[in-house]
Parts: sequence; C-alpha cells; structure tokens
Amino acid sequence: MVAMQSFTTTGDCTQQALATLGKAMAEAMAEASPFKADFVCAFFDGLHDDQAIARFLADNFPDAARLGGTSCSGVMSDAGFAGPGSIGLLLLEDPAGNYGSAAVPLQGNAADCAERALHLALQDAGCPGELPELIWMYQPPGQEEAVIDGLRRVVGDRCPIIGGSSADNDIAGTWRQIGPDGPLHNGLVVGVLFSSGGISHAFQGGYEPSGNSGIVTLVGDETGDGARHIVAIDGQPAAEVYNRWIGGTLTDRLATGGNILKDTTMAPLGVDVGMDAGISNYLLIHPERILPGGALSTFAQVEQGMRLYSMRGSKSHLVERAGKVASAAAANLPGGAGQLAGAIIVYCAGCMLAVDDEIPRVAREVSAHLRGKPFMGCFTFGEQGFLQGRNVHGNLMISAVAFGT
Repeated sequence: MVAMQSFTTTGDCTQQALATLGKAMAEAMAEASPFKADFVCAFFDGLHDDQAIARFLADNFPDAARLGGTSCSGVMSDAGFAGPGSIGLLLLEDPAGNYGSAAVPLQGNAADCAERALHLALQDAGCPGELPELIWMYQPPGQEEAVIDGLRRVVGDRCPIIGGSSADNDIAGTWRQIGPDGPLHNGLVVGVLFSSGGISHAFQGGYEPSGNSGIVTLVGDETGDGARHIVAIDGQPAAEVYNRWIGGTLTDRLATGGNILKDTTMAPLGVDVGMDAGISNYLLIHPERILPGGALSTFAQVEQGMRLYSMRGSKSHLVERAGKVASAAAANLPGGAGQLAGAIIVYCAGCMLAVDDEIPRVAREVSAHLRGKPFMGCFTFGEQGFLQGRNVHGNLMISAVAFGT
C-alpha cells in the first residue's frame, strides 16, 4: 500500500522554516497511523541554506531515498502556491516497494557520470541490474541530453526518465541539487523507483503551431561544436528567420544581440515528435540569446536537417495545461485515477514567470485534477520526460508523475 504526504512552509530563515516543517510533520503523524517515508523529494527556493536542508532530511529520513534541489521562486503543492522563500517536502511510504537515490558531481563526461549514478542508485535500492519502473533525474541546466544518453546506456527507452533541471530565481547560476550525501552545486541526482502501487506519467507543452516552419541548415558555434546553437534556418541567419516568424518583435535586437528569454517565452520553437490520437505532439525549445552573426542559442539541442515549427502560447493555456497533464498521468495508473496516492509535478520556470500572478491558479488546477491528493511541484529550467516512446529533454514543458495506491 502506497501512502503520500506533502508539507510546505515559507520564510526567509531556513532554520525557522525547517522547524515549522518538523512541527507540521509531527502533528500530521500524531493524527494518523504510523508513517515511515521510503522516498522523499525536497524542493526549495535557492535563497535557503541547502546544507541545513540536507541535515534536516538526513536526521528525519535516514533510511529513505532522498533527492531534490532548488526551484525557481519556491514550490507549489496541494496546499497552493507557496511562493518565494518556500520549502516543500513530498513523502512516500511504500513498504512493499524499493527506492534508491545517488548523486555524483558532473565532472568530465556527463553520460559516464549518469551511468555511474544510475548503478549507484540501483544498488541503494537493493536492485542492482534490475529495470526500474521509473528513473528520476535532477541536475543543472546544460547537459541534459548527455545525461539522458548515459542513463539510456543502461535502460534504453524501456524505462521512463522523468525530471527537471534545477533553477534559481534570476538565471544567475546559483541552482543546486540535493542527494543522499548532501548538496551539490553542479551535480546529478538520480532516483530509481520500484513501486508496489504502480506509476504513470505524462509530458506535454501548452503551445500550438503558429503556421511557420523551416529546416535547420547549420548548427554549431565558431568551433564547429554547440548543438544548442542554430546558425541558419533555410539557409538564412536563424535569428532573422525566427524574428519574421514571430512578427518582428525582435527587430531592434538583431544588431545588438543578447538575452531574449523573456521575449520568447510565448513564442518558442517546436519539433514534431509524432501523432497521438490523431494530434501532433511537439517537443518545445526555448530560444535564449541572439548571438553574433545572427545565430540563436537555445536551452535544448537541435540537429541539422530538423524541421522547426514556430509555436505560440497564452497565459490561459499554460494555466489550464498543468491540470490536464496531471489528470492524464492519474488516468493512466493501472487502476485509474481512483487509485491515485499523489504526484510530482514539474512546471517550467519560464512558464511560471510568464503566467505571473496566475500561478496560484496553476496550483489550484493541478490540485483539482488530482482530486486534492498530495502533490509537490517544482519550477525548473529544463524538463525531461517520456514522449512518443523516447526519453527526451525539452523546454517550457510540464510533466507529471502519478503514484498509485
């Protein structure tokens, strides 16, 4: 039997916030039957002391698989949007299941690091050499595709790989991760889940094609490397083509270049990854910067010969989509949504910032579609999920992992 609990608190002082969490946990457990967490997710505003959070987790859940990290401007849960300064915990009890976690610094070859971390997590779960029901990953932005490739060496695409890229509040690079041995500043945390109640998942974006598309004809930076640099689309400078697609809103930026993240959140690029029930699915790519010579840098990899679609979104779609993704994950459980114990939600930080004061409604939408069951949501700078039979990394996406009872 799987049982779940969520706890959030908000405050500037980490020690006081943790004391509040500890008190809330003690009160909840005093009112219910004994609860022993086997898997713990912790997400928090990057302004908090991660060393203190890691000690709190180790002291309170010494035998649990522990993982987490920073989340842009806090967390959301079934209690609502906790906001800046918040810390959130999601606890899962499953005495008949197996859970493990491991963390490694991302030094050298990222794929090799990921492969090593997965083997360590499987050993921690007591299941070396076995295929988990789901792999969870949390890491800094930048090498997500390589990390997925390393995990795929072991499990291929037979096992969904879900997770997020840890975020800070202002893209300053202060994102961190927490594993079973404490915090990391440039590390990969991997969790392996063998649930007795079943796990399901969904991975979608809240955008639609605007009508324009083109073929990537050149990628790479001045060294010939850089799969996140689009040099040309249809043989023309990528930034110029993209600017035409979105109505010329970046015309004044073409000559000077620079960061365009906020300008492009509602107009990302997309890759058609196949049909589902007669509807095309798109993996989203967020343009980050205009580079010298008219190239575009992005937060996800592109390939020469790939067709890119101009996408468009709106606040209402981004708010409503979160609930629909959560609902889809719950419906896919072996026993259906009626067997839901709780969920983890990954919601892109770019989308969170774009919906602005509507973010509390996002939390309410998710909670309503999950019928009030416990959930924890983090806001990330990249999202990983299982789409059309393949594990992928994208931007401006929403994922949900639902746990059955």
